[in-house]
Amino acid sequence: MYFDQFSFDPRITAGIKHAGYTTPTPIQQQAIPVVLKRHDLLGLAQTGTGKTAAFLLPILQLLSSNPSRKIRALIIVPTRELAEQIHQTAITLGKNTHVRSTTIYGGVSKGPQLESLRRGVDIVVACPGRLLDLLNTKSIDLSHVEVLVLDEADHMCDMGFLPDVRRILKHIPSQRQTLFFAATMPDEIRTLADSILHDPETVQIGMIAPTKTVSHALYPITQTQKTALVTSLLHQLKTDRVLIFTRTKHRARNLAQKLAMAGFRTSALQGNMSQSQRQAALDGFRRGKYDILVATDIAARGIDVSDISHVINFDMPDTVDAYIHRIGRTGRAQATGKAFTFCMPEDGKMIRDIEKILGARIERERLPGFDYGNRSPENSSQQNHPSQAHHLRSNPKHDRSNNSRSHTPQRKTV
Repeated sequence: MYFDQFSFDPRITAGIKHAGYTTPTPIQQQAIPVVLKRHDLLGLAQTGTGKTAAFLLPILQLLSSNPSRKIRALIIVPTRELAEQIHQTAITLGKNTHVRSTTIYGGVSKGPQLESLRRGVDIVVACPGRLLDLLNTKSIDLSHVEVLVLDEADHMCDMGFLPDVRRILKHIPSQRQTLFFAATMPDEIRTLADSILHDPETVQIGMIAPTKTVSHALYPITQTQKTALVTSLLHQLKTDRVLIFTRTKHRARNLAQKLAMAGFRTSALQGNMSQSQRQAALDGFRRGKYDILVATDIAARGIDVSDISHVINFDMPDTVDAYIHRIGRTGRAQATGKAFTFCMPEDGKMIRDIEKILGARIERERLPGFDYGNRSPENSSQQNHPSQAHHLRSNPKHDRSNNSRSHTPQRKTV
């Protein structure tokens, strides 16, 4: 299937080619016809499936025929990074149209945002807090909204945004098209979806199951050895870009500093950074200034960076959903990726839950040459049977080891 089968406006087709899209992803194949018919949509899809274009392309098709400089499409998202990513995608896909887009989020001055609204825009991509603030001061008019998109609604629920979202909905016409996207459907999200969608069509892509192009491995370790292990691991691996997840902002900042001191081109992405600092870190990672980004879960939502070859869970995620979102940053667009997770004895239940979703037991690895001291990985949990070692996908351009030979971690089955 090709994009020309959707009969998009030639200007949008040109934007698709400019963006480098060739064939629609499964969610685009299923969702675009539904949205073009102006039906409400419930999209169940994880990160990296192409859902942004699945709703942006039909919206551009609707708006390009008669740009009005009134807000006709509102896209609500949980994080600033995701808002910027969607906004930039709208600019790329709509570059040949006269459709204008802007972002609304906190952490930056209201001035430029208000000026953009005064000039007139067709699409607003907003985070709930700042949007509600502008609504309360009557600085934004949503009375002309024809399409409402709630993206990553489950994450908005996690961040406590649902009360704000419900308040925002009171300012939007009830006669509208609503597109609702989530990776998971906890009870609160199901209730919200049922209350705002009218006779929706459901599109479900890879619900809950992690991306199949990602391989998984566990590295049993103690908390005090984690920094030394990740440093040694990065020296031995040949990688493209690496995304490392930590549980706290403090740990993300400290680990990034230690890796930088060890000679790696590293930046942190965490909530205590200003918006300009966060954007600089993300842009630097995307453009190759940094090879490694150390991030917290909340800060990393919305990251859309190609060529992430490895995701390393420095800390075990708190939920299976968080694991899915983390590893969804690699193995995109049919590329292969690796997900390495550092684990401790108390992580046993979470490991079993993740394995249940994967439908397979995760293999355990021991890094050759690393000094585990008196506490070897095997002593952290049950003994395991050896299994065949594997070789990591190599990319000589990004070999971080001073030794030209790449080591392969020894793998053991959980």
